[in-house]
Amino acid sequence: MPDYKKLQNGSDIRGVAIAVEGGKPVDLTEEAVRAIGGAFASWLKQHAGAHAKRVSIGRDSRLSGEQLAAWLADGLSTAGMEVTDFGLCTTPAMFMSTVMEGWAFDGAVMITASHLPFERNGFKFFTAKGGLEKQDIAEILAVAGAGSFPAGSAAPAARADFLPAYAGMLREKIRSATGMEQPLAGLRILVDAGNGAGGFFAGEVLAPLGADTTGSQFLLPDGRFPNHAPNPENAAAMESIRAAVLANKADFGIIFDTDVDRAGAVLADGSELNRNRLIAILASILLREHPGTTIVTDSITSTGLASFIDAHGGIHRRFKRGYRNVINEAIRLCAAGQDAQMAIETSGHGALRENYFLDDGAYLMVKLLIELARAKKEGRTLESLLAGLKEPAESMEFRMPLLAEEFAAYGSEVISALTEYAKTQLGWTLASPNYEGVRVSLDAQHGDGWFLLRLSLHDPLMPLNIESDSVGGAKKIAAALAGFLAGFEKLDSASLAEFAK
Repeated sequence: MPDYKKLQNGSDIRGVAIAVEGGKPVDLTEEAVRAIGGAFASWLKQHAGAHAKRVSIGRDSRLSGEQLAAWLADGLSTAGMEVTDFGLCTTPAMFMSTVMEGWAFDGAVMITASHLPFERNGFKFFTAKGGLEKQDIAEILAVAGAGSFPAGSAAPAARADFLPAYAGMLREKIRSATGMEQPLAGLRILVDAGNGAGGFFAGEVLAPLGADTTGSQFLLPDGRFPNHAPNPENAAAMESIRAAVLANKADFGIIFDTDVDRAGAVLADGSELNRNRLIAILASILLREHPGTTIVTDSITSTGLASFIDAHGGIHRRFKRGYRNVINEAIRLCAAGQDAQMAIETSGHGALRENYFLDDGAYLMVKLLIELARAKKEGRTLESLLAGLKEPAESMEFRMPLLAEEFAAYGSEVISALTEYAKTQLGWTLASPNYEGVRVSLDAQHGDGWFLLRLSLHDPLMPLNIESDSVGGAKKIAAALAGFLAGFEKLDSASLAEFAK
């Protein structure tokens, strides 16, 4: 039996779809993809009920997407599903196809590998209850390997265009919240889609609301991603949209990742809205709408953000890395009676309670556009929402390879040892509570900031994040850590040692 377990990437499936020189062998083969389709059909029958039969498929702009969609559709229909192929679509739109009136598919599959290189691809799965979890993906891959699927007719997939319906929902959200037919009239708003699936936002959301989108860039889908990485965390990508905003004297700029489940933005003065700043501005809006709510973030958010949320009357829940982790924690808190309106990673994965806790970059931008329209009408700026946010003087990340065969166990040993070491150091304070790795705050004498050492979610790496409120503080923190970490021969901390010199 084929073993497809290696294709699991947390709550997604990812693999190599196109052979490139010097690259890894293709593992999203025709056999594998058809089997995954059959296995998802089996999973739906078991978990959504015997009535489950309608499945929608969408894809981003990757070169392999159309072929993978055809194989997946064949695997699904052979196992008894009625398949509708949406063609180009976005990850959040695929979820919405399971809940929107008139559509309501029993299951949905998005073919994407997010911001990864063009030769990679993968699958994200949804039902009306949300995205599938790690254990669901493990079950699907196990069934795919076993090859035991329901029987069906292998009927050809139907075709439909879902993006216009999804775009219409976003437009109406803005109109309803502002009470205006064209709330963006008089504003120049640019979109950078990175040649992914987000180009629709300029023409189908912004323009009908009155925005001037002149200067938008890379809207046409191109799976080679010729202009820059479709990733709001990428420095070159953010500089590209920032430069476009300034050159066109725009009021606002939006940048999406390939499948539009993440986004970043740029204000009129060219300042970036990503990481802590994006979380802060969204938190300020949500705390006005829902006083006292909890904001769940990943583990590497700054102390300045925590203070900002507290000053706005909110509760900050600094949790773990991984967008499913923060979303599930927010859902858990709500179920326990503690209101949590937002779950968001510094990567730009953000999910709101009002929107099914769906990580949707386009919906996050809708919240900001509503506020932009209101600010214009009231004679204020979006920047005013960030007043009081203390930002670090220095911020950096070191991604240190683990060379041990059992890398997770070795990394855990490093974390345990550093935790004990931190207890003995003057001016060091262990974070409490802490849900991931080891996080330590350091006083002004010892670096005036904090560090977090953790295990990567999937790779043999230990990311180390350092922030300081003083120029030169990061080097001081790095120097304090470099000597200790050098004692672990299977942790490659050379980059940290070089910086600490």
